[in-house]
Amino acid sequence: MPADQTVHYGALVIFVLALAHTFAAKQFERLSQRYPRHAGLFHLLGEVEVVFGFWAIVLILVMALLLDGSRALAYAESRNYTEPLFVFVVMVVAASRPILGLVNVALNMVARWVPMSEPVSRAWLGLSVVPLLGSLITEPAAMTIAALMLAPLIFRPDVPEYAKYLALGALFVNVSIGGTLTAYAAPPVLMVASAWQWDSGYMLAHFGWKAAIAVVINATLATIVVRKFIAKQDSTQEGAQMQAVPLTVAMVHVALLAGIVVLAHHPVAFLALFLLFLGFSQAYQRYQDPLILKEALLVAFFLAGLVVLGGMQAWWLQPIVSGLEPLALFFGALGLTAITDNAALTYLGSLIAGISMEAKHALVAGAVAGGGLTVIANAPNPAGVSLLKRGFADESIGAGGMLIGALIPTAIAAAALTLM
Repeated sequence: MPADQTVHYGALVIFVLALAHTFAAKQFERLSQRYPRHAGLFHLLGEVEVVFGFWAIVLILVMALLLDGSRALAYAESRNYTEPLFVFVVMVVAASRPILGLVNVALNMVARWVPMSEPVSRAWLGLSVVPLLGSLITEPAAMTIAALMLAPLIFRPDVPEYAKYLALGALFVNVSIGGTLTAYAAPPVLMVASAWQWDSGYMLAHFGWKAAIAVVINATLATIVVRKFIAKQDSTQEGAQMQAVPLTVAMVHVALLAGIVVLAHHPVAFLALFLLFLGFSQAYQRYQDPLILKEALLVAFFLAGLVVLGGMQAWWLQPIVSGLEPLALFFGALGLTAITDNAALTYLGSLIAGISMEAKHALVAGAVAGGGLTVIANAPNPAGVSLLKRGFADESIGAGGMLIGALIPTAIAAAALTLM
C-alpha cells in the first residue's frame, strides 16, 4: 500500500479515536479521582478541549514516521488557522467586564418588560435573544456571552443534570442556527456564502426567519423545564458594577470588538486589534475582571486540532456528500455534523461542481440544524463547554448527555428549516 494511502487510512483511524475520546472524556475525570497518583494525566485527558489538539499531534507524528518530518510539517503549516485564532480573540474580548456589563444592562431592561419573573426572563433571553445576536456579533461571541450569562442562573451543581443538559442542547442548537440571519456570522454559512453568492438578505429570506422561530420555541421549552431551578440574582448589583465602568472605556471595548468582527477573515489585522485590546485592558485594569485567556486558548487548541484532523477526511466525506439527493443530503449532513465540524462539511459541499440549489439549501440546513449534537459539531461549542462545565457533575460535560439533551431542539430546528 502506498505511503500516502496508508496516511489517509491512519488519519481516519486517529479521527475515530479522537471521536471516541470525546465520548470517554467524562470517564477520565472519574479515573483522576480514583487514582490520585496519576490525577494530573487523567485530568488532562478528561479535558474535552484537549482531545482534538492531542490527537492532531499524534497524526503529525504518524505522518512524520510514515512519510518524513518535512512533509508532516508542510501539511500542518498548510492548514488555515484563521477560525481558531478568531474564536480565541473574540472569546477573550466578548467576555471582558465592560462588554458583559453592557449586555447585562440591556438585557435587564428588556427582562423587566417580559411577562415573567426577572431571573426566568433573563434565562429565556440568554437562550433566545443572545443566540440570535450571533448573526451580528458572530456565533463565538454570542456563545461566550450567553454561557457567562446563563452559568449562574442554570448551570450550577445543585441543578439536576437532565435540566442542565436540556438547556445546554437548546443553547448549542440555538447558537448554531441563530447565526443564519446573516452571511458572515455562522462558520458553515461563511464557507459557502462567497462561492454560492449568498448575501445576508438571501440568508434572512431562506434560512434566518425559520431559524428565529425555532430559536424561540427551543428557548421557551427549555425555560419551562428549568424555570423552577433558576437562581435569583441581584440585577441592581450588576447594574452598579456596570456603572463603575466609565462609558468611554466601555465604548472602546465595543469599538475593538466591532473591529475584530469586521476583520474576522484577516488574522493579522484582528490580532493587531487584540494586542491593542490587551494593552488597553492593562492600562485600565481597575475596570477589568481576569481575562479568560486559559479557557480561550484551550478552545483554540481544540479547533486547531480539528482543522488538522479534518483536513485529512475529505477523501471519504466528499463522495458521501456529492452522492445524495436533497432530502437524503439534509439528514446525511445533520448526522455527519455530529462527527465532523459543520463548517468543514459545507466547505466540502462548496467544492462540488454542478450542485443544485435544493441540494445547497439541504446541505446548509442540515449542517446548522445538527450543530448542537456534539462538542465538535459547531465551532463555538467548545467555548460553551469550557465556560459551563464547572456546573456539571465531575466538572465535565458528557458527550452522551449532550447528545440526548440536543435531540429535541435539533428536531425542532430541522422541522423549521425543512417544513416552513
